[in-house]
Amino acid sequence: MPVNGLVPPVAHEVYGIPSICLIAARSESISTMGRKIESTVQISQQNIEFGILPNLSQFVVLTLLVFFVGMTVGMERSVVPVLAEEEFGVASSSVILSFLISFGFVKALLNLVGGRLSESWGRKPVLIVGWLIAVPIPLMIIWAPNWWWIVAANALMGVNQGLAWSMTVTAKMDLVGAKNRGLATGINEFAGYSGVAISALVTGYLAAVYGLRPAPFYFGLATIIAALGISLIFTKETVHHARLEPSLGTRQDSADPYGTGNESNPSVGEWALSSGPTFWDVFKLTTWQDRSLFAASVAGMLHKFTDALVWVSFPLLFRDRGLDVGQIGLIIGVYGLTWGVLQLFTGPMTDRVGRKWPIVAGLLLCGAGVWLTLAASSIPMWMAVSAAIGLGMALLYPSLLSAVGDVAHPRWRGTSLGVFRMWRDSGYAFGAIFIGVVSDVLGFDYGFYLTGAAMFFSGGIVAVFMYETAPARRKVRPGWEDAPRFHQA
Repeated sequence: MPVNGLVPPVAHEVYGIPSICLIAARSESISTMGRKIESTVQISQQNIEFGILPNLSQFVVLTLLVFFVGMTVGMERSVVPVLAEEEFGVASSSVILSFLISFGFVKALLNLVGGRLSESWGRKPVLIVGWLIAVPIPLMIIWAPNWWWIVAANALMGVNQGLAWSMTVTAKMDLVGAKNRGLATGINEFAGYSGVAISALVTGYLAAVYGLRPAPFYFGLATIIAALGISLIFTKETVHHARLEPSLGTRQDSADPYGTGNESNPSVGEWALSSGPTFWDVFKLTTWQDRSLFAASVAGMLHKFTDALVWVSFPLLFRDRGLDVGQIGLIIGVYGLTWGVLQLFTGPMTDRVGRKWPIVAGLLLCGAGVWLTLAASSIPMWMAVSAAIGLGMALLYPSLLSAVGDVAHPRWRGTSLGVFRMWRDSGYAFGAIFIGVVSDVLGFDYGFYLTGAAMFFSGGIVAVFMYETAPARRKVRPGWEDAPRFHQA
């Protein structure tokens, strides 16, 4: 319940209530303000529709933006690990992986913060902040006099990815509602990881022709400036869709779809003024209290060990096998492009067949692919193995996001996704530490062996603990529906 009867910031921001209402609210009762907000919402509700086609222009803008987010991080995939060895003389795997540790921890934290902020500020302001922070990144890499500038630049990269990527997927979930959530996340991750792949190919080519610096990072700077301009001019706020979703009954898994305790959902005005669960409530629920969210968080974190391995250890392995930067970019590009393109199919597929078993299959495929990478001995074989790992990622990645979106109430979905993404992207940092220490102590190949084992372990966790979350196939109600603190007041 708002303190002193004040209208929450998001109510003012989203529903267009004049600023004077914030002052008037001090002397009016909560029920009176609730009726005013509800009246305003009923008018604006006529202009709000759920689905991709009714929101096509904004959906396309968000898809283009996540493509640019992927291109921003992809500019490093082929170049930075080689840069560490050839220009800065870094020999230790642990030190080379330090740039990924800074990226992972910062991105994890910003996922957490960004998800919560987006529910009060809105999605668009958080997105813009993410792009503003990205502007110095390529310049720092171009001008870096030592390796620690690269580490610092990747901390900023973590901020950009944590805010900008999070907002694109959250905004798409706002727009489409429950029915096509898998399709929306599939398109989002297709665009993002296609951007990663294309950027890895382009920067690998630029590095091979013009050198490791500065040409690849001029490309990155142009990408960031274009994305910032699009975010400022063309993006629209979507949080109002999330506010309206329960009142329209868009979820399909029960007559009482959001656990309100009766078949009629509370009004939007009541929702805007109610307190709901605290951040700590949602954090606990997403981390361990709900078994599907727990399994998704574990799988999310551990599967990033594989992506960390591809990001850093693959270029070093292929360089040691005699490949040049362009060939390395080609192999890593196949991984990213397979991952990206196939999500167009795996995302909507999980709306029909469910989320759980595609996640399990994807984790097992990633583990097998990691092990086979060491056994391969030619560029075509490495491309085939990279495609197999990309297929595994395409199966599990949109499915994990959709599973969290399935379980979470739209009101606190942004926070729950932020908690999940925090655990997921902390896997970059924990994976980098794990792979670096193992490689330095036991030998380079053991980083591959143990990363593969982690994928198999994660697949077992999901198989045992996760219940099916897809609305069309769910048989188990989320436990929070029986917890009063998660109900609307």
